[in-house]
Amino acid sequence: MTDRSPAAAELVEVWRGGLLESVHRGHAVVVHSGGDVLAEWGTADATVFPRSSCKMLQALPLIESGAAEAAGLGDAHLALACASHQGALIHTERVGAWLGDLGLGEGDLRCGPQFPNDKAERDRLLNSGERACQIHNNCSGKHAGFLTLSKHLGGGAEYNEIDHPVQRAVKAAHEEMADETSPGHGIDGCSAPNHASSLRGLAYAMARMADPGGLGEARQNAARRLVSAMKAHPLLVAGEGRACSEMMAAMPGPTVIKTGAEAVFIAILPELGLGVALKIEDGTTRASECAIAAILARLGVADPAHPLIAKRLNPPQKNRRGLVTGEIRPAPGLWADGAALS
Repeated sequence: MTDRSPAAAELVEVWRGGLLESVHRGHAVVVHSGGDVLAEWGTADATVFPRSSCKMLQALPLIESGAAEAAGLGDAHLALACASHQGALIHTERVGAWLGDLGLGEGDLRCGPQFPNDKAERDRLLNSGERACQIHNNCSGKHAGFLTLSKHLGGGAEYNEIDHPVQRAVKAAHEEMADETSPGHGIDGCSAPNHASSLRGLAYAMARMADPGGLGEARQNAARRLVSAMKAHPLLVAGEGRACSEMMAAMPGPTVIKTGAEAVFIAILPELGLGVALKIEDGTTRASECAIAAILARLGVADPAHPLIAKRLNPPQKNRRGLVTGEIRPAPGLWADGAALS
């Protein structure tokens, strides 16, 4: 969901034959943990569904409640709770074991089955005639976290319903971190509620994940554990070849990033106490990946020359013969020749 507004900025360009072919417009904002806006493109007041970019906010109650400790969850579990994974064996085996430790199984999930994006697992299913299941769903780790919290709270089986104790806790955490009341919710691809917010509120929530001082001991601990877990296990957060995993691995510092459907991206920068949120209006992933790479480079946490950053910042466009026909690049107003943001 995004406001139809002429205030959207040109964020990403597509070039062919030395001519501008396409433009992706959207909104982006960088916010300090104290609430001040460091940089803004388009309008920070644009209303968005964060989609999967906010999974770390949805996972806060898992730790704050004591459920994670009671279930003996480690960093790998917490990274999966924040993941939009590929459905590879490194994901599905861990989620399956997690459910087993809870005394639950695939049938207790409410995310729905999804054919995996991981090639090896996809080929295995096709060759064996086996069907994809809910554990293959890219959100199965988040839902395993929901089930862990539900069991701890004594909630019913339909943990995805908006009035379930799990979802009430998730909504409260989201609104408290964004410091605003959500204007409404939609149902995400995995059947869980997704609470809308302003882009500024989303970025502020991520800034507070980066610097949770003053949020109280339980929330500080939860925020730091989730950010640390995501950074420690980038392949569990997404998978081989995915932007989130590759770009986190390419950045030597503690910066964490997470994408969401319909071209949303967030970044959490603990070393700077900053949060970033962006939304491309047309929902195109190639543009959101380029835009987040540009902002991270300008913030000094990503090296634009690193191959795993450059492949998103300035990816060449090739035709079916492998000929380079053009490139994607950040728009001048976003890139500003790579000038530092401070």
